[in-house]
Amino acid sequence: MGAQERAGGLPRLVVFGEALTDMVRTGPDSWRSVAGGACWNVARVAARLGAPTGWGGAVSRDLFGEEIVALSREAGLDLRFLQVVERAPLVAMVHALSPPRYFFLGNDTADLAFDPSLLPAGWERACAFAHFGCISLVRQPLGARLLAIAEALHAAGVPISFDPNWRNLMGDDYPALFERLAALATVVKLSDEDLRHIYPALEPEEAIAHVRGLAPAATLLYTQGVEGITACQGDTCMRQPAFRVEVVDTVGAGDACIGGYLASLLQRPEASLGEHVRFAAAAAAAACTRAGAHAPTAAEVQALLDASA
Repeated sequence: MGAQERAGGLPRLVVFGEALTDMVRTGPDSWRSVAGGACWNVARVAARLGAPTGWGGAVSRDLFGEEIVALSREAGLDLRFLQVVERAPLVAMVHALSPPRYFFLGNDTADLAFDPSLLPAGWERACAFAHFGCISLVRQPLGARLLAIAEALHAAGVPISFDPNWRNLMGDDYPALFERLAALATVVKLSDEDLRHIYPALEPEEAIAHVRGLAPAATLLYTQGVEGITACQGDTCMRQPAFRVEVVDTVGAGDACIGGYLASLLQRPEASLGEHVRFAAAAAAAACTRAGAHAPTAAEVQALLDASA
């Protein structure tokens, strides 16, 4: 159980979307399984950084699902939001890493069976932020369920965080869905890669201006890997350089960035935009120091912040 579950309270942050198993090719005839999924990664990061968090999603009742459940418990996620179902696991076959190349297996997998009616009573009233993104929004019927949740929360005044986290499942009709979610959001996190795929005909500056026009009151976090983060809020835009670390890999860095930002926002509401973005950049850098989608601890992030002070 997560800390807030043991205490009986409900989490202030709920992240909705997929968890999956990456089958990573390690040789001509060898593969390694790694628990992952962008939305689950975001939830795990926020929880490990101290923000009471629930991950709303479904996993399979097998060794792959059991690993996700175990890692969720270890991170301190509220397990009342996690559903275990009798379906096959969602699997991503990652057959190359540089650049990443992958495809997904499964047309009737566990993630699609997520049932919002099984969420704990009163969770919406306790929710101070909800996060959505990645392939969960384009895998039906799951995507329609999550969009309905996002719209209902927005109508109730609950802030929405959105990270498109573009993947090759997103077709030519995706920009319309992206814009629908972006218009609901209080926080939009976008990478340079996301922008290239969603708005291929626009220059980055034009695309950013267009997104800001969709949600003028939202905070936009634009990430560019080693070039750092540009954060825009109202009339203010600021630049946060990337922290210099020994990079093992960059898997999950974007998830750690938005997970770190949300954790900082919820735990330090009085802090400035610059302080939140600096914390997010440190979380992203800490994730890069370990293999796979590492969810850094608060101590790891603080060490980077102290070292660069």
